[in-house]
Amino acid sequence: MTTQPVVREVEHEITVAAPAREVYRLIAEVENWPRIFPPTIHVDQASQGAGQERIRVWATANGAPKNWTSQRALHPDTLRIDFRQEVSTPPVAAMGGAWIIEPLSAEQSRVRLLHDYRAIDDDPGGLAWIDQAVDGNSRSELAALRANLEFVVGSEKLTWSFEDTVHIHGSPKDVYDFINEADLWSERLPHVARVNLQEPEPGLQELEMDTRSPNGSVHTTKSYRVCFPYDRIVYKQTTLPVLMSLHTGRWSFLPTVSGVAATSRHTVVLRPENVTSVLGPDAGVAEGREHVQHALSTNSRTTLGYAKTYAESRV
Repeated sequence: MTTQPVVREVEHEITVAAPAREVYRLIAEVENWPRIFPPTIHVDQASQGAGQERIRVWATANGAPKNWTSQRALHPDTLRIDFRQEVSTPPVAAMGGAWIIEPLSAEQSRVRLLHDYRAIDDDPGGLAWIDQAVDGNSRSELAALRANLEFVVGSEKLTWSFEDTVHIHGSPKDVYDFINEADLWSERLPHVARVNLQEPEPGLQELEMDTRSPNGSVHTTKSYRVCFPYDRIVYKQTTLPVLMSLHTGRWSFLPTVSGVAATSRHTVVLRPENVTSVLGPDAGVAEGREHVQHALSTNSRTTLGYAKTYAESRV
């Protein structure tokens, strides 16, 4: 007698003070995910067709980094996005679901997040682990979605991106290797006091480090990094300095006729409520932005400068 696999079906929902079509757009455009969903580290759009797309997702589940490939069907007319994992990560045997956005009024929407899933070999322990991960991630994703959507109005000054580029007469591989080998940064970079790098699977890294500021203070950050040899390394910080509520970044290595253009790009959301405690009672958003950008750019340019010396010494 054949036993039917145990398939769990769950639903989470939240009400958002935002127009339904704007909610749909934000979820449909996967480049937004690391910014609006706390568990998401990075999303790559692998392929696209008419209303169909294939994406690779890197995210944390129960505090552990995971990755999977999903197929999505986009239905802008009905404000629905169906998804199905193509390649799941143990203990998940299969998972799918849907985002459904329902307009409640011109400025308010209900967002429903549906999941169906099963565990490998119907293992009860595996199913319990998935239950916990889906419930935790769904709640945090929906809460973050609401917070970010409702934060958009009037928040342009708090969210911005910037980048620094250094031209290097060396190979992209050598520059990539220097950035990839972050476990050696405390030996190679003067502003890194301590580093702990774990790589639970090739190309997926957990990086924790203590960084020295110009004033001598030391702060600890933790990031998850996804590495694409020898093209780029993307990351998301999960332990942040007090002036930032979000920090994502990308190291990219573009071959040129004379070597490589190495670029460090940052996207930041400022925490304005902490500006005066860090920079003094007269400081505001402008001073907070300047301080954060200066600190991040200084560290990036320093790191790229040492990468330049390393790569050019190997030519």
